[in-house]
Amino acid sequence: MSEYIHKSHNVTVLIYHLVFPAKYRRVVIDSHVDEVLKDVCLDIEKRYQVKFLEIGTDRDHVHFLVQSVPTYSVTKVVTLIKSITAREIFKRCPQVKKQLWGGEFWTDGYFASTVGKHGNEEMIGKYVKEQGMEYQKLHEDGQLALF
Repeated sequence: MSEYIHKSHNVTVLIYHLVFPAKYRRVVIDSHVDEVLKDVCLDIEKRYQVKFLEIGTDRDHVHFLVQSVPTYSVTKVVTLIKSITAREIFKRCPQVKKQLWGGEFWTDGYFASTVGKHGNEEMIGKYVKEQGMEYQKLHEDGQLALF
């Protein structure tokens, strides 16, 4: 369960859903790799300001539900998790390194999405609208933009 993180000048709850595919989408994640991955992630929690709310594995990719602080960008969180987990999996599961021809464990890409603690965009909009006496919407953009 996520918690509010209290710092000297802010209170945050930043939650991300991250998906990392194994290199070449190879089926390399088994029960032994699951156990190593879980142990490594719990060790990461002890050293960095990252909390793993949930870890789920499929045979060729892993889903993480991660909470972090604003000083850690999404890229920093992803790089941190990918580098440490890959190094430790190769160290503790040498058969995986052989299956991946001695290369990398994760693909270069990943999926990242923010997750709301209190609902979706519509619910937050309703909450904001109900805060004041006379709410006036100044702008709404319902179209996604391609950057």
